[in-house]
Amino acid sequence: MEPRLQRRVQRYGWDKAAEYYEDSWKEQLKPAQDKLMEMADLQPGEKVLETACGTGLVTVRIAEAVGSDGKVVATDLSDGMIEIAESEAEEKNVKNVNFRRMDAEDLKLDDASFDATICALGLMYVPDPVESLKEMNRVLKPGERAVVAIWGERKNCGWADIFPIVDKRVASDVCPLFFQQGTGNTLEHSLAQAGFEEIQIERFSATLHYPDPEVAIMAAFAGGPVALAYKKFDEQTRKEAHQEYLDSIAAYRNGTGYQIPGEFVVAKGIKPNS
Repeated sequence: MEPRLQRRVQRYGWDKAAEYYEDSWKEQLKPAQDKLMEMADLQPGEKVLETACGTGLVTVRIAEAVGSDGKVVATDLSDGMIEIAESEAEEKNVKNVNFRRMDAEDLKLDDASFDATICALGLMYVPDPVESLKEMNRVLKPGERAVVAIWGERKNCGWADIFPIVDKRVASDVCPLFFQQGTGNTLEHSLAQAGFEEIQIERFSATLHYPDPEVAIMAAFAGGPVALAYKKFDEQTRKEAHQEYLDSIAAYRNGTGYQIPGEFVVAKGIKPNS
C-alpha cells in the first residue's frame, strides 16, 4: 500500500478502536510495557518522547518515572487516541505531559532534545519502521537511549488468525507486515540501520487472558488494528467472522475464558556520542 494511504488507514482505524482499546488490551500488554519501562530505566528530571502513545497506558508511567521536574512529549497519529490519553492524564492529575498528534516518521521536534525515546507496541503500524527509528534517533541527545516494544513472531501469537479472517472479507491493510519487525533479527537490524549502537534485545512469551468470548471478540475486532475494516461488516458478516475467530482460538479455551499465547520483543539502542 502507498505510505500516505497506509497512514490514513491507521489514523482512522485507531480512531475507531480508541474507545475499546483499554478494555481490550490494558492487561494483555502489561508484560511488554513492564519490560520496556525496566529497560528504559527512566530517571527523575529527564525529558522523554513517546511515539504511538495510544490511550496513554505507558505515558502515565513515564510521567511518574521522570517526576515533576521531568517532561514527556507523547505523540500519536490518531485524534481519538490522543483525546482519551489527555482525559486519562487529567483525571490522574498528570501535569508534565504534552500530547500532540504527530506522524512518527516526521517528528516536528528539535534535534538532540530528549534524554530517552520510547515506542510501546506501535512500530508495527508505521509504513517505514526504519524511518521512524531514525527520527527517534535524531531527537535523542548523544549517548542516550531508545526503547521499543513490538509483537514477536506470528507463529507465536495465538490470536494472529484475526488478520486473514478479516482480510478475506474486507482488506484490513495491516497484514502481512504486522509481524515483520518481530521476526528473527529484523528489529535489531532496523535499529542498527537507524544509527543505534549497543543494541539489546529481549524476546519473551506471555499469556493473554480474556474472561469470556465477548471480550476476546471485542479485543480482536473492535479494539485492535482491524477496527476500520470491521466497521464495514454487516451483521451477518460479523457473526461469521466472530465464529471463525473463536474457532481459531478454541485450543486456548480455559473454562469460560481464554489463555492465548503471545510473544513480545523489547529492544534498546544507544545513540552514538559522535
